[in-house]
Amino acid sequence: MVLVRSKPVRATEAGGAVVRLARQLALLEHDALAAIGAEGGAVVSVPLAVNADSLATWFLPPLARVADRRAVVFDLHRDDQDFTAGLLESGTVMAAVTSREAPVAGCRVRRLGVLRYEAVATTSFAAKWFAGGVDAEALRAAPVVDFDRRDDLQTQWLARRGVPAAAPPRHRVPASQDFATAVELGLGWGLLPGFQSAGALRAGELVRLGDDPIDVPLYWQQWNLTSPLLDEIADEIVDEGRRMLAAG
Repeated sequence: MVLVRSKPVRATEAGGAVVRLARQLALLEHDALAAIGAEGGAVVSVPLAVNADSLATWFLPPLARVADRRAVVFDLHRDDQDFTAGLLESGTVMAAVTSREAPVAGCRVRRLGVLRYEAVATTSFAAKWFAGGVDAEALRAAPVVDFDRRDDLQTQWLARRGVPAAAPPRHRVPASQDFATAVELGLGWGLLPGFQSAGALRAGELVRLGDDPIDVPLYWQQWNLTSPLLDEIADEIVDEGRRMLAAG
């Protein structure tokens, strides 16, 4: 049995193995045709997993460069960096940006860099909620913006200051750019990557709430499969990541 007749239908473990094999064969066929100059109009779909903040900032330009040279389309799966490795394990994707350094079975790993987050708020929000300083009492009361229920960055930052996760009121805004916009509009404070906060910080529209950023190391994991196309995609993404992310 390869399918479970649920809603929606999902693959069994055996079905997942069949899907992985089919994707590997399609990729190898594409590489073989390209090698003999017979790629023609055949387009291969490459499923990749990526975290929302990378997708919104640095991840798309390297894919555009590959797509300009090769007959390829990308099927992107967005998930938290702590969970994208699971999509590799299930065979849903061929490669992923992940916070997991240990290789998934059957995969190889390359380091990308560090996505650095800083706690920020608008100047008016800070004046209202942190007039007496960014202390535990103020943080218990001030609204905070989370990406979704699996986003624990703000919770980690609060824990450093002895504030329990359940204390402050929380907004949830599950889209990277909209999350940044929510912070910039003063809906609450939140941790933003430098890509999204640098301009507003320079302009004085945002202020830092502390000098202790949270660094999230990122890695590129891909199937350990001999494929010129997959390696070309990896090289572009790793080069871009190492240019754009902090060295850590």
